[in-house]
Amino acid sequence: QVQLVEFGGGLVQAGGSLRLSCAASGRTASRAMGWFRQAPGKEREFVAAISWSGGSTLYVDSVKGRFIISRDDAKNTLYLQMNSLKPEDTAVYYCAARASVRSAPSTTPSDFSSWGQGTQVTVSS
Repeated sequence: QVQLVEFGGGLVQAGGSLRLSCAASGRTASRAMGWFRQAPGKEREFVAAISWSGGSTLYVDSVKGRFIISRDDAKNTLYLQMNSLKPEDTAVYYCAARASVRSAPSTTPSDFSSWGQGTQVTVSS
């Protein structure tokens, strides 16, 4: 089981930027990874995912053109660059890793076996 810890959340004004990081205790180089978020009173939703090779990415429509997911396997770290933030981006953000080796990116939470504890992102209007 991979241990994941998110960093980089905080309070930012609308239009601003934040960069989330997710540090893994084990090797995640062979696994697809993703970011999900959960706002108060809402279900956890998919945000972005990246394949094990980094060559394929997926985004929810609401963040396309604003968020960029990337990975640095030498550092066992996943990133989410968030630009042009909006109040509706406010949520707890979670990173996750799939268990299967050389896995494809997925938008489904149940496909991911390892989860971080989450980091709060608050965007003020």
